[in-house]
Amino acid sequence: MDWTKLSFSYVKTHTMLVSHYQNGRWSEPESRTDDTLTLNALSASLQYGLQCFEGLKAFSGKDGKIRIFRPGENAQRLQSSAEYLGIPSPGKELFLTMVKRAVAENKDFIPPYATGGSLYIRPTLIGTGPQLGLYPSTEAMFFIVVNPVGSYGGKTLEPVNAVISREYDRAAPSGSGPYKIGGNYAAAMLASSLAQKAGYQAVLYLDPLEHKYIDEFSSSNFFAIKEDTYFTPLSGSILPSITNRSLEQIARDMGMKTERRPIQVEELAGFEEAGECGTAVVITPVWRIDDKRSIRSAEGVFYEFNHRNPDGERICGPKSRRLYERLTGIQYGETEDKHKWCLIL
Repeated sequence: MDWTKLSFSYVKTHTMLVSHYQNGRWSEPESRTDDTLTLNALSASLQYGLQCFEGLKAFSGKDGKIRIFRPGENAQRLQSSAEYLGIPSPGKELFLTMVKRAVAENKDFIPPYATGGSLYIRPTLIGTGPQLGLYPSTEAMFFIVVNPVGSYGGKTLEPVNAVISREYDRAAPSGSGPYKIGGNYAAAMLASSLAQKAGYQAVLYLDPLEHKYIDEFSSSNFFAIKEDTYFTPLSGSILPSITNRSLEQIARDMGMKTERRPIQVEELAGFEEAGECGTAVVITPVWRIDDKRSIRSAEGVFYEFNHRNPDGERICGPKSRRLYERLTGIQYGETEDKHKWCLIL
């Protein structure tokens, strides 16, 4: 495999891990070499969207060891999503057992240290039993696929431009926003498509009740930096990002203050740096956010976070870069993991 050409796209690996929930219990995990699933046409996942998933990564470290970043947090978040949907969920022990086994069986696909790549791990839980009525699923399938990946959006720490969505909401007030379910990503597809056609790489959503406060991007949390403080929104309709939580702790470790609170759109004018953060991107710096009546409009208010190198090229802000380097340093075994976030195989 040419590790220099890794992107964020599908690569067939050796195996996937599968466990079924029937008659009140989970089956022993099974390794499969075929990534294809067979489902009843009336399964709850196909008919009513009863599915949730997680995303985490394994890394080949500087010391040659394989590190999986904070898998216990993903296990807990999956259980929360499953409870919201009414799907039986695997316990933490089964989740971790299958994650470790999936990584071990596909270790040939973990990009070598210093390539900047990682092994993306996608645990997925779906309701499988056939049903016509709208009620919780009594049968389920939990499976894990893995995939070697490079940077999610292209070059690492390459700044992007974003647009605020005032026409479309990602989730409803008191709705599905804080859960990692497929429906939330489906709800972001139209705005994302319109934004791409208009020349934007990211869509930033506002709170669905008043459209006054910043929520999150289509697939990642929002953060901003001003002086020595790391800001991130407090909202009941955003996904609790494990990466964001990690960056907050690292910011405190570095002597910065952290604030998790409602952030009004107009506050963008006072921030020095802003960006996306999540498992896939870690950090993607944002150099401009446009606030317009419509994604396709030309007029609006434009907020810039303009950091440039001596050649005039846009670059990541210095504090965001330090946070990124500290977090990835832990993941690759370059920096002390004093919070014991990594599970080492």
